[in-house]
Amino acid sequence: MQRLTVAPKRRYLVRFNPKRVPHLFTDVLIIGAGITGIRAALAVDPKLEVVLATKDVISQSNSAYAQGGIAGVFDPLDDFANHVADTMAAGKGLCNRDIVETVIHEAPDRIRELVTYGAVFDRADGEIALTQEGGHSHRRVVHALGDATGKEVMRALIDRIQREPQIATWEKTFTIDLLTHDGECRGALVWNADHGKTFVWAKQTILATGGAGRLFRETTNPEIATADGQAMAFRAGAELRDMEFMQFHPTVLYIAGSSRHLISEAVRGEGGLLRDCHGHRFMPDYDPAAELAPRDIVSRSITRQMEKTRHHCVYLDLTHLDKSLVQERFPHIGQVCAEFGLDLTRDQIPVRPGAHYMIGGLTVDAEARTTLPRLWAAGEVASSGLHGANRLASNSLLEGLVFGLRAGRNASAAAAGETDSFTALPLVTDHSPAQPHDAGLKLDDLLNSLNSEMWRNVGIERSAEGLEAALQQVEFWDRYVGPREFNNTQGWELQNMMLVARLMIRAAQLRKESRGTHHRSDFPETDPQQAEHIPMTAS
Repeated sequence: MQRLTVAPKRRYLVRFNPKRVPHLFTDVLIIGAGITGIRAALAVDPKLEVVLATKDVISQSNSAYAQGGIAGVFDPLDDFANHVADTMAAGKGLCNRDIVETVIHEAPDRIRELVTYGAVFDRADGEIALTQEGGHSHRRVVHALGDATGKEVMRALIDRIQREPQIATWEKTFTIDLLTHDGECRGALVWNADHGKTFVWAKQTILATGGAGRLFRETTNPEIATADGQAMAFRAGAELRDMEFMQFHPTVLYIAGSSRHLISEAVRGEGGLLRDCHGHRFMPDYDPAAELAPRDIVSRSITRQMEKTRHHCVYLDLTHLDKSLVQERFPHIGQVCAEFGLDLTRDQIPVRPGAHYMIGGLTVDAEARTTLPRLWAAGEVASSGLHGANRLASNSLLEGLVFGLRAGRNASAAAAGETDSFTALPLVTDHSPAQPHDAGLKLDDLLNSLNSEMWRNVGIERSAEGLEAALQQVEFWDRYVGPREFNNTQGWELQNMMLVARLMIRAAQLRKESRGTHHRSDFPETDPQQAEHIPMTAS
């Protein structure tokens, strides 16, 4: 596929005078404190100094919201070849087999490692309990607290990292931009409310900022998922790829007026059925695997059934399952539903798809190395080749563990090979007058408009007409949002989302086929000639 080039509106989101901004020096800077960022930090040599920066509190990350679990081969009836085959099948021809095999073979060790850190997984008959999710041929998903795996894993990792004195955790710290000099990443410009701007110079930098779900009106992601890492890396000159692939989770609790809540894939894995507003179980009409088909198929099927019935949602039915099983496996989901007067064991639960996981991101190799020297990336912000065109359920936390370890270990080795000669390097910034940030813009309204446009035309079903309409609209907004210089996180996040929205749309336009999470109504078939990645760089 051809390389796409897109011009960001600015290299740096803010102008700066290095003589007037405080400077801090460290060996390794890690941006993002989810499962990937913390695992990376723990992999750095304890003799080195680490700054771990997160834009919210350390307990708030996409990882903490993960419900289903972590995939790994533990069942004697299962084997690595099965897990590899399932991952490759879900990826629809774009997975890197070497990467897939590496990650899957490491999975049991990485999960056992979490146990040594203090994570407590659910057990059955003395062994780690396993469940099955969509796209998996066997039961191989480990879970914790029933349906709150991410919460338990992050508790253990946070407890562990707080014992490491060489790791300085900076909460409520927004990373505005990566710093580059002579074509290399040299750290980042960060901001927090207490200290303002700070230059953090680092021998090596790791991006672990997560995804971009907040680009869409319907999403399972928390408010922090605003594509900051993808945007800042792109402005700095790193290559991105596969930006057309956003995974939509099939089952998001749909209560008008409320925040959206994920209903785990494991609910269908334990026997939950999908019914339309007339009570018809419709998934067998679309795929032989029915409710356990891969996420892209289930999401499209739900959307089409909603269109057929002209109803705003479908329903997840657990009423036929053993009541005690439902209560034991899904306590968190049950609690959320109860807040709206719904009982998992008696009521059918209204659901519809929502943006869930960003598959595209920074191009990285098997060692988590990006195309920008001195910059590493891992987790949802990166494109490693594991997921291809569609992520297999419960492979995301696994990828964060495997590639977080690699990013931390490799960045550590590179930093250890450099001398402790710290210098504030001369930087080139844009000194041209910027448009004022407060020129009557209502940022909430702009964000809502962007969310609606992306959901309508860059969502589960796409077409040339819709994509062109979205591109024109987003470019119009970005024409007056992008050049502005904001002094707050809301403005910077909006600029990041505008840029990444443009990248998503351009990539979706170029891929004139349907593959994995990317479905074109005007090109409904998969074209074998397009089984290639779409790389993107700044022009």
